Amino acid sequence: MDPTSIIILIVLVVLLLIAARMSIRIVRQYEQGVLFRLGRVIGVRMPGLRFIIPVIDRLPLVSLRIVTMPIQSQGIITKDNVSVDISAVAYYRVVDAVKSVVAIENVATAINQIAQTTLRKVVGRHSLDQTLSETERINTDIREILDALTLEWGIAVTLVELKDIQLPDSMKRAMARQAEAEREKRAKIIAAEGEAISAAALGDASDTMMAHPLALQLRNLQSLVEIGVDRNTTVVFPAPLMSTIGELSAFLARESQAASASTGKPPVKAA
Repeated sequence: MDPTSIIILIVLVVLLLIAARMSIRIVRQYEQGVLFRLGRVIGVRMPGLRFIIPVIDRLPLVSLRIVTMPIQSQGIITKDNVSVDISAVAYYRVVDAVKSVVAIENVATAINQIAQTTLRKVVGRHSLDQTLSETERINTDIREILDALTLEWGIAVTLVELKDIQLPDSMKRAMARQAEAEREKRAKIIAAEGEAISAAALGDASDTMMAHPLALQLRNLQSLVEIGVDRNTTVVFPAPLMSTIGELSAFLARESQAASASTGKPPVKAA
């Protein structure tokens, strides 16, 4: 073979290798390929080894995995005119590969922008207390709105979660004072309930002691024993005990007078 034929053969082999390389596509397990032929969608190619016609066909690959998209912090004014900064996170995945390529240019950018505006709109319809206590409902509302908008793009939003809520320092102090006042109220209510139960128990005890006078004397003696345990130098005599001692002294004086009258001797004064 002459040199010219060899060069032509080498060029043809190189062109065939390039064409073969351009015609081979590998679609991975978590992807789908959208086949365009002369600018028109022919169909979807499933995972595996796929062949296309070079120059005529184009096969962009679309990932079907769930994508985690952080929603940057948004300055939002709530329904009761409180300024808060809220960040969130959204999870979405492609459910229709053809729509995700044909219906919209950039899926990630579009969902990020619509998620930010939806977050501001939904939180702006709630007061601060509702935003803090009803996060599950807010998450559901945001997800439903995003899902309805992105379904036309072949995207399904699976989950939206509020991640961080930043409050102004003045609002934090006001909420702290409110929580402190609430706990003080509960403490006073509990103390009042305890006093009511204690008063009722003391009333029952007083009724029992009135029915059994000796019970009061036993209680007084028990109090004296408790005082004596502490080794105090002061001795306290309860008023009922003092009256009992007085009655006993009067009784002894009467007995002494009676004895003196019978014997004719002067009565002995009680100590």
